[in-house]
Amino acid sequence: MKAGIGTIIAGLIGCGSIGSVIARAIDDGEAGDVELEIVYDIVREHAEKLVSSLSKKPRIARNADELLKDEKIQLVIEAASQEAVRQYAVKALSEGKDFMVMSTGALLDEELFREVSNAAKRSGGKVYVPSGAIVGLDNVKAAAVRDIDEVLLITRKPPRSFEGAPLVKKRGINLSRLDKPILLFEGPAREAVKLFPRNVNVSASLSLAGVGPDRTRVRIIADPKAENIMHEIHVRGEFGEILTRTINKPFPENPKTSYIAALSAIATLRKISGSIVVGT
Repeated sequence: MKAGIGTIIAGLIGCGSIGSVIARAIDDGEAGDVELEIVYDIVREHAEKLVSSLSKKPRIARNADELLKDEKIQLVIEAASQEAVRQYAVKALSEGKDFMVMSTGALLDEELFREVSNAAKRSGGKVYVPSGAIVGLDNVKAAAVRDIDEVLLITRKPPRSFEGAPLVKKRGINLSRLDKPILLFEGPAREAVKLFPRNVNVSASLSLAGVGPDRTRVRIIADPKAENIMHEIHVRGEFGEILTRTINKPFPENPKTSYIAALSAIATLRKISGSIVVGT
């Protein structure tokens, strides 16, 4: 699929908060020259609710294979979960489609990354990874052309954002009783995305742009006084230093993720469907 040539026909997997924002942007024409042909969610009611809110009515797939095998579809947009990436990325690419990943943490699985990369090479397809909830990835990619000494991501969120996270469950942490900030995790990005699969996909995006998941350090803090989601990035290397801070509003219905993550997907759709590409 070449950017800027014709309308991109897309399919959407995942009709929750992020998927719904993306779908409505496509429906309103805010996402560039993209048409949403078909949607799928493991909970059919979610797909039905989304389609009912759209002026152009995409079909609802009975199962994921129906979407993946649809010959019209050029781009599959994943907005569901890391498990959805594991199940559908290679299949989509093998069917000759491009694939957009929102649950980027799945790509830190070395075996899956190889399979996805090889499938894309064989088919000539592209895998798109939006910037998500952080700023500065263009500069990190540029810095990684030369030596980088250190990459640190500090994520601070309200405690309710971490409800259901495997590490929180394992330790039996009562998030509702926190009266001061608590350090939940400090370690490599590869481990962070396993312990917080719905909270720190940004660490995976940062890893892929920079020095990889084992050298990218992540610090995760639950702060009862925090009203928004904050990500700080510290990068030091041959180029100099990068220090960024992003303060994001969480989705009201899904406090685990930031609203701007969906907006970054919309910006990516504009980029790949447009004729002029701005940024690294």
